[in-house]
Amino acid sequence: MSLEVGAIVEGEVTGITNFGAFVQLPEGKVGLIHISEVSNVYVKDVHDFLKEHDKVKVKVLSVDDRGKIGLSIKQLTPPPTPQPRPQRPQNDNRERRNNNGMRPQGDNRERRGGMRPQSARPMAPVSFEDKLSKFLKDSDDRMLDLKRNTESKRGGRGARRDK
Repeated sequence: MSLEVGAIVEGEVTGITNFGAFVQLPEGKVGLIHISEVSNVYVKDVHDFLKEHDKVKVKVLSVDDRGKIGLSIKQLTPPPTPQPRPQRPQNDNRERRNNNGMRPQGDNRERRGGMRPQSARPMAPVSFEDKLSKFLKDSDDRMLDLKRNTESKRGGRGARRDK
């Protein structure tokens, strides 16, 4: 009986390395379980999951021309069900304030138009062109403000005099 890809066989762990474990299969063949195929969770050290002389069931992943046999334990176990992420509150637009009731320095919501009110009804879909034109307008406004601020700090036009 030759080993076929996809077959499930039982073997014995004969050696453990940094990158995986060698398994003695029926008919005296030896295959390798790569560290990434040991478990569904992150494996830092194979010794945490396998010991020498352990009997393990493995799935044959590959058999190449030179006789190398790729094995997996991970593909025999069902993947863990992902935990649903907790939903963020929809209306969490509380203003940030420090202990004295003032906004933190650098909070410039008024300059940019303040906070948008949350409407109860869903917004109509906005086209890409509308989004792009709004972005370009906002970007130009921000660049103009930045330019004004830097010029005022340098003293404006012609402020530099050579004597």
